[in-house]
Amino acid sequence: MIKIKCFEFNLFSENTYVLYDETKEAVIIDCGCMSADEEKRLSEFIAGHELAPKLLLCTHLHLDHILGNAFVHRTYGLLPKAHRLEVEQIPPLDVQMKQMGLHASVDAVPVTSFLNENEPIRFGHSELAVLFVPGHSPGSLVFYSPADCFVLSGDTLFAGSIGRTDLWGGSYGRLVSAIRNKILSLPDETLVCPGHGPSTTVIEEKLHNPYL
Repeated sequence: MIKIKCFEFNLFSENTYVLYDETKEAVIIDCGCMSADEEKRLSEFIAGHELAPKLLLCTHLHLDHILGNAFVHRTYGLLPKAHRLEVEQIPPLDVQMKQMGLHASVDAVPVTSFLNENEPIRFGHSELAVLFVPGHSPGSLVFYSPADCFVLSGDTLFAGSIGRTDLWGGSYGRLVSAIRNKILSLPDETLVCPGHGPSTTVIEEKLHNPYL
């Protein structure tokens, strides 16, 4: 059984996730820790639970979701994995920082290994399906566990809302279509763990999300 730990990091209140199972193998998803205190919170949780991080996964490459990638690389030797379209169409971290009016110096690490739909992610005794849900960004991915009935939706679907589509490679039509076809088609009881804000369920968003 996969356990989920969520941290709220950086000035964008981004949700960083650590998933792990009984083997103690873990994956870190959308690492947004920016300050030394946030890095400490993440590393102390991992050490305190005696976890062995095996993968660093990115739902997409917007800056708030990758600010901690360099820390994870330095600490655990992991390089981020994302969809190829994110690397090809999303500006580098330093360019994004400047365009957002942020002047902090943040190290970046390259994505050299790509994630693709229908190629499962495995760690410990667990497996995640990769679903392609573009629209918020050109190569947005979500990670779904059929066995444990949850999906990490990144910035595609939120409780009562959806991701913005006015950034690089965004498309409102593609996003809504992809959410309906890939996320809302999951079982109603599926827990939705988004990139910002509280969790929700598929049935809740089917019935009450005004954008869908």
